[in-house]
Amino acid sequence: MDDHTGGLPRIPASFFGIVLGLIGWGNCWRAAHEIWGLPSAVGEAMMFAGSLVWAVLIVLFAGKWLSARAEALAEARHAVNCCFIGLVGVATMLVAIAAHPYAASPALALFLLGAAFTLAFGLWRTGVLWQGGRDPAATTPVLYLPTVAGSYVTAIGCAAFGFPDWGRFALGVGVLSWFAIESVLLHRLYTSPEMPAPLRPVLGIQLAPPTVGAAAYLSVTSGPPDVIIYGLIGYGLIQLLLLARLLPWIFAGGVTASMWGFSFGLTALATAMVRLVGRGDVGPVATLAPAVFALVSAALTTMVLRTIWLLLAGRLLPPPAVAPSVPPAA
Repeated sequence: MDDHTGGLPRIPASFFGIVLGLIGWGNCWRAAHEIWGLPSAVGEAMMFAGSLVWAVLIVLFAGKWLSARAEALAEARHAVNCCFIGLVGVATMLVAIAAHPYAASPALALFLLGAAFTLAFGLWRTGVLWQGGRDPAATTPVLYLPTVAGSYVTAIGCAAFGFPDWGRFALGVGVLSWFAIESVLLHRLYTSPEMPAPLRPVLGIQLAPPTVGAAAYLSVTSGPPDVIIYGLIGYGLIQLLLLARLLPWIFAGGVTASMWGFSFGLTALATAMVRLVGRGDVGPVATLAPAVFALVSAALTTMVLRTIWLLLAGRLLPPPAVAPSVPPAA
């Protein structure tokens, strides 16, 4: 199949994960600037880069729906790929958060637009899931994206724009959705056949629920660290170690743009730990935070360089994912 629509590449919705990684990295540097005095220009440059990538992807993604509607609908009906569409709203909210210090009113309007898309898509996708009829092989961490990731970023954005009470509602949705989905996902991983190699990189998303949840929790609360935030960080760290142990298996099919599935969880972990230091932590988190920050910066630098290489080599666009499709549902 031709990979272009009217001369423009037909990008998958999963590419919006690049925006999550870049802006998440920028937010991490914003925290490091506030707490450790690191250069603010680095974080702002990352935020700007993420916003530029978002603008390009929005145009390309809209172009696919206008000029290659059958392909766009096939993605929306795909049992795995459809969940990535939720990243459109999540990425839009993150761009709004990045822009908030510079243009508060336009940023708020953009945030509300992203939040509305996130809510609508989450309700649609969850409604499809409730109707059943799915192949267990299609159960992967992408299920977190519409409700868990969407709710967490909604919570972070609500706090940033001065509505922390609404953010606490969103945090609750994200946490309880995470618990429910993780039980289903772990059952699939423990009891079903091995995940095909092209799908394995989505396991990087497994890092995000506890770590982005920690960032969201810190956004809508105040005061010294408590047992909840330490529990979220602890679970995030053990997920990181588990994923590190599985890296050769996860990337057995090669390191492609799917590596960005790790990025949002990684940057959120570093951000939450740095902000905990700012909240007064002087224990293990304060000891580990600089090392985690350095590790995440190295990982994101590697992802950026690898992505540029894939782009120049003409290998950035992925092949179709190995997963079953589902028929359209109400």
